[in-house]
Amino acid sequence: MQATSLKPLKGVKFWDQHARKTQILVLVAVITNVLGNVSLSHGMHQVGPMLAGSLLDYLKEFAKALENPWTILGICILMVWMLSDLALLSRADLSFVLPVTASAYVLVAISGHFLLHDRISWERWTGIALITLGVILAEETPDRTTKRPSERRL
Repeated sequence: MQATSLKPLKGVKFWDQHARKTQILVLVAVITNVLGNVSLSHGMHQVGPMLAGSLLDYLKEFAKALENPWTILGICILMVWMLSDLALLSRADLSFVLPVTASAYVLVAISGHFLLHDRISWERWTGIALITLGVILAEETPDRTTKRPSERRL
């Protein structure tokens, strides 16, 4: 059996490599968005409601939230999400990135339902179905329709 390499094959065009890297970044952005938000929500449910009357009270509540390991984990994972989102926005149009990464909203809702026992009404399920349809439609379009400044000079 022949071993497979992760290196690009000879003759693969630049745009094929670009599309593959973009797909990987989309996957990383979606997964880290889901894991980060679910962890953050779990941690904040453990902390309880933040019912501060003043800014100082709110800061004390916020400090208490930072003592929860799930909250810290969620923040760290969401930092990775932000970095992957920045990288994705540097290589693809905003009009592609936001609709495609909206699949994270669907996965967050489903994860919240099954992992955190959130109740999802039929109206939310309808919204989730519409978002899913939008993600599928957006994914079928090219990731970049504008030229970068360096491409315009060529």
